[in-house]
Amino acid sequence: MSRRIIINGRNIGLGYPTYLIAEMSSNHNQDFNRAVKIIEAAKDAGADAIKLQTYTPDTLTINGKNECFRIKGTLWEGKSLYELYKEAYTPWEWQPKLKTVAESLGLDLFSSPFDETAVDFLENMEVPAYKVASFELVDLILLRRLGRTGKPVIMSTGMATLAEIEEAVQTLRKAGSQELALLKCTSAYPAVPEDANLRTIPHMAETFDLPIGLSDHTLGLAVPIAAVACGACIIEKHFTLSRKESGPDSAFSLEPPEFKAMVEAVRTAEKALGNICYEITEKQMEAGPSEGRSSLSAI
Repeated sequence: MSRRIIINGRNIGLGYPTYLIAEMSSNHNQDFNRAVKIIEAAKDAGADAIKLQTYTPDTLTINGKNECFRIKGTLWEGKSLYELYKEAYTPWEWQPKLKTVAESLGLDLFSSPFDETAVDFLENMEVPAYKVASFELVDLILLRRLGRTGKPVIMSTGMATLAEIEEAVQTLRKAGSQELALLKCTSAYPAVPEDANLRTIPHMAETFDLPIGLSDHTLGLAVPIAAVACGACIIEKHFTLSRKESGPDSAFSLEPPEFKAMVEAVRTAEKALGNICYEITEKQMEAGPSEGRSSLSAI
């Protein structure tokens, strides 16, 4: 296995700049022009990629009205699954156009497919990579279809046990995936920092010998920056123009200034990580006392 994947000629893994994904999800609010503005704002904020989701309400669920189809204990309390997915899905006819917009700005655009028909659609779009959502990690039929594309796959692990992650990785490998990355994820919306368990990141890297990143649903910037210090080489954050505009995902999405601040902090963290070094730097030599001389500043 490899600790590196390549998307559109860009190396992603330890030792390379962190790959920063702006997840549009449902934040377009069913307005194509808003979706375009989100892509433009993500570029200005320093994102490397835009991620969509490719499904329809009918490819995910049925229009059930009983309690089995009602959402409980989340931001979407009381809605049926069908109602939520109808509100949140990205119309398929938009997606090739949005890819053209993103590419014109120098951004990668790819998506999370939720069934084989979505993979077929995205293959016709010639997306450069795929994302597997946490809830789909156990959909082995979907994983086999993705593996057969031969394209890089980034897979979230928010709902999976260690054994399930192992099975998913092996399924993708056997189907043909040569480039695979995993994302530590807490599938709560929003998530709280104490549930992030970022120490899992180096353990996942050691266990699977793959690039590891973070798909983050916490509010704020501290968790993704800490993740980079733990070895994350991919950060995915939901992105919106404004949380004031209602939408299924807006409450746990970053606005453009926040995303930009995160990008700048991540780039600073990368510089601070540096290399293993016990040598005295040139600047320390200039600022510190010469050998054998005392200095209050050295106490």
